[in-house]
Amino acid sequence: MRMRALGAATLATLALTATACGGGQPAAPAAPSGSATASAAGGTLVIWADPSRVKPLKPFADQFGTENGVTVEVKEISKDNQQTFLTASQQGSGPDIMIGAHDWIGNLVQNGAIDPVTLTEEQKAAFSEKAIQAVTFNGQIYGAPYAVENIALIRNTELAPDAPKTIEDMIAKGKELKAAGKVKDVLCLPVGQKGDAFHVYPIFASGGGALFGTTSTGDPDPKKVLLGSPDSVKAFEKLKGLGEKGDAALRTSITNENYIVNFASGKCAYLISGPWATSEVKKGGITYDITAVPPLDGGNPATPFVGVQTFFVASKGKSKALAQEFVANYVTNKDVAKALYEADPRPPALTAALQEVQATDPDAVKFMEAGKDGIPMPAIPEMAAIWEPFGIAETAVVKGGDAADAAAAAQKAIDGALKN
Repeated sequence: MRMRALGAATLATLALTATACGGGQPAAPAAPSGSATASAAGGTLVIWADPSRVKPLKPFADQFGTENGVTVEVKEISKDNQQTFLTASQQGSGPDIMIGAHDWIGNLVQNGAIDPVTLTEEQKAAFSEKAIQAVTFNGQIYGAPYAVENIALIRNTELAPDAPKTIEDMIAKGKELKAAGKVKDVLCLPVGQKGDAFHVYPIFASGGGALFGTTSTGDPDPKKVLLGSPDSVKAFEKLKGLGEKGDAALRTSITNENYIVNFASGKCAYLISGPWATSEVKKGGITYDITAVPPLDGGNPATPFVGVQTFFVASKGKSKALAQEFVANYVTNKDVAKALYEADPRPPALTAALQEVQATDPDAVKFMEAGKDGIPMPAIPEMAAIWEPFGIAETAVVKGGDAADAAAAAQKAIDGALKN
């Protein structure tokens, strides 16, 4: 997959970096209306993408180049993508278009690396509301969204026919199956040695935990970090209860490298993951269903983070007019959205494309349904300071450590980072 990069430090800790699989190279899409005219002939457009997107991009990048008399280069960037882009941008050697997660936006805007993208009201209305919300920062749209993703509960229906109503119901069933020797693990959710805030966040949120307060407009308030708040301490207590000295549902031996494989091989009945997991699950021959992550008994909704994969226009690109045309009037076309989906089956952000793929892939709709109450990953630059301290706190309580101490240490680390 996954792609996500919330900053260089996060790439290793979030499971947002595994590659979702998907079919071979798609056929070149039909030409979108409103594409650039030959007046742009002779230019060069450079696009940077992670490995999972280079192949599906190539057919319509080539087509755009042919239609408009320009050369289009799609270059693979596979390490520290956000920082690599920022560094190259500052040095004047960056691309015209960068593809990445919407939660980069605050940092990229702060560093003058991307421009707003002009979308008509009709174009904006063609996307899911959550996708547009995610790419909007300080009242402006930065990028064209093309895929929406969130985690959900993927359940082995042979072992667990019914969707659990609560986390406690799920854990009880998982423990029952483990006691009967039918599974090895109660739950497949990655923790590892560094924690994984992204995957555990729905449970943390259900327990009352929060990362930030909110502004008067409802946006995350970076001046109000709440990881050390009493409610967050209670949430960490809940995670401790699910950990190695409690129900043993959360374990550091379950990592981003093995959690999907373990589920696909029948070692657990429940997997908390995203669309990038389904290819491996299908290969394993597992019969499965996808539902929302259930809440804790008596808790808040288990709201997942929603991520939106986005095409950005580089502020310092050499072909900004071409880049704007490609992002605003080509990427926003249904055929392009479907081509990207066919190569990497994450639910399309474009409603018309989603409606067409749902007939052949009900998983896309199920993931969207599971994430309907999710919150867009905060795109503020300060979010980068959250991941590592949160992960350390999570691992500490999963191992049986004191929740208040872990939360206080995380708060102190984040406050220190934000003051620098």
